[in-house]
Amino acid sequence: MRTLTDTEKAWVQETLEKIEKKIIPVTERNRDRIPYTTIDGRFDDKSISDPCWWTNGFWGGVMWQLYALTGNEMFRLEAIGVEEKLDQNLMSTQGLDHDNGFKWLPTSVIRYKQEKNEESLNRAMLAANNMAGRFNLAGNFIRAWNNWDDVDRRGFAIIDCMMNLPLLYWASEETTDPRFKMIAVAHADTALKSFIREDGSVNHIVVFDPFTGKQEGTLGGQGYGEGSSWTRGQSWGIYGFALSYRYTGEKKYLEASKKIADYVLSAMPESFLVPIDYRQPKEVSLEDSTAAAITASGLIELAGLLDEDSDKYLDGALKLLKTLDEKRCNWSLDTDNLLEKCAVDYHGDGHNMSIIYGDYYFIEALMKLSGKALRIF
Repeated sequence: MRTLTDTEKAWVQETLEKIEKKIIPVTERNRDRIPYTTIDGRFDDKSISDPCWWTNGFWGGVMWQLYALTGNEMFRLEAIGVEEKLDQNLMSTQGLDHDNGFKWLPTSVIRYKQEKNEESLNRAMLAANNMAGRFNLAGNFIRAWNNWDDVDRRGFAIIDCMMNLPLLYWASEETTDPRFKMIAVAHADTALKSFIREDGSVNHIVVFDPFTGKQEGTLGGQGYGEGSSWTRGQSWGIYGFALSYRYTGEKKYLEASKKIADYVLSAMPESFLVPIDYRQPKEVSLEDSTAAAITASGLIELAGLLDEDSDKYLDGALKLLKTLDEKRCNWSLDTDNLLEKCAVDYHGDGHNMSIIYGDYYFIEALMKLSGKALRIF
């Protein structure tokens, strides 16, 4: 990956200074909380309303990145507080699923890497063992979600899971037990075959027969519809396959990440304001700033793995981040969130809102560009 120009370095530094200036008062008024979104500019608290919610690790991740940036002990203590609150989740089988990585990578794993804390190791290994237990032998996939209504999800696998595989790769490295990595690789190989379309776009949900492993079909999931191109799913694909390459050295995963990235850059609007779905109707103006931030961080990850042909990915990431900074970040110290115009999905009512993982990946991407990021992968 090329070295940033002096102008680019200055912009990264200035933006991180703005983040530090904002997040200090935001953290001070949100002590002992786990935010997901904002209500009238103030964070909610998922530790009370839903302690098993899939995004509950990202505020801890924000805190660890800010601690790396500033050395301010407040951020470290808040990160540990998030981790401890997640113990409620570890005791709930219904609250554990394919998203265990999103919860315990930016909390327990990152703390264990920094401090060798044995409680953090125990938490992360419990989460990894549970996730490994979701592996379907017939179809070679990690099952997505649990059944909480009348939908049968026993054969569901989703592209998001690629971002959770690092919990299993880490567990193998930490324990020297190959089982975790074997499961991660088997799932990644299934995703390689069943999720990525010829043009580089990806499916959100692939449905398998849970008893035979036969692929039965695909679902549009949180995108516009079956066969469409949900932008956050594309970002998980870019980033997730790059991470599987980082852990395995298997070139097929690197090529998959590049293929998805090339499709995304070709589908990107000239404005670099990312829609919810790259194939949504042209008259629809719905955006998802979280997809922009995740795509940017994934492109930086991909560019860092390449000796050649990396400039277009780094340049794309910088355009996405600068666009967010200039047009979709709320820099007011009186508002808790950073990113605006985030979206949960296309067809639901979660539009034009703030979402904590958008803020996390925006900060993570800038920290990676600065060389100061704490790596959770």
